[in-house]
Amino acid sequence: MIDFIQQLKHRNETLFYYGLLCLVLSIVFIILTKYTTTQVYNVNAWYKPFKFAFSTFLFSWAMAWYCYYLPNFNINLFNWSVVILLGFEIFYIAFQANKGQLSHYNLSTPTYSILYSLMALAATAVTLYTAYVGLLFFKSDFPDLPNYYLWAIRLGIIIFVIFSFEGFAMGSRLNHSVGAVNDNSNWLIVSWSKTVGDLRVSHFIGMHALQILPLLSYYLLKNTKLTIGLSIVYGLLALVTLIQALQGKPLISSNKTQKETPNNV
Repeated sequence: MIDFIQQLKHRNETLFYYGLLCLVLSIVFIILTKYTTTQVYNVNAWYKPFKFAFSTFLFSWAMAWYCYYLPNFNINLFNWSVVILLGFEIFYIAFQANKGQLSHYNLSTPTYSILYSLMALAATAVTLYTAYVGLLFFKSDFPDLPNYYLWAIRLGIIIFVIFSFEGFAMGSRLNHSVGAVNDNSNWLIVSWSKTVGDLRVSHFIGMHALQILPLLSYYLLKNTKLTIGLSIVYGLLALVTLIQALQGKPLISSNKTQKETPNNV
């Protein structure tokens, strides 16, 4: 682990420290869930900034590692795009959590509507930039990388991009639930619904292909066909959970049921 951290810092010092900052913030946010009672949609308000900060930490370190392989890539532009755009998102989510107010889906005032739109634009810009990085991994030659590892990076980025944009399915509905209004059933720390469909499940699974597939390929599979096969299965898993959510079915059922309120969707 120490060797990995030293290498990561050498590869991309900016995203290394930014990711480290996001990790520290995620720890602060999760501690705040134990000492505050402010809630948004029936869960502690600080869970959302925790999840976004920790996810940004994982994204930043993964992209810091992968982008090092790219020849003639403007890494400084990419770095600061990630820092500024995702930094704005985390700041606004935490700011709203502190007030006990919604960050996502909040159109209650013109200011909140604009800030919510800016968050969507920031996430879209980072996702498109990541898609461009993925394209470069197809266009460039990497003679020093194992072919199975290269394919894991390529396919991990593709699945990440697809299921990042799946977030628009939630944004367009102003609701992450299908069958209720933004249900949070405290399913572990992710707060996924136990009673209705939850679009966040496939979003989560798909986005973390970015880390999971390269790790499994490099350390476990060490085979191109197995890597591609696993990537297809992983992508299908994310797709199946999306279809399941759209049908109003939770990932894990409980005996409780909720009905969606049409006027609030």
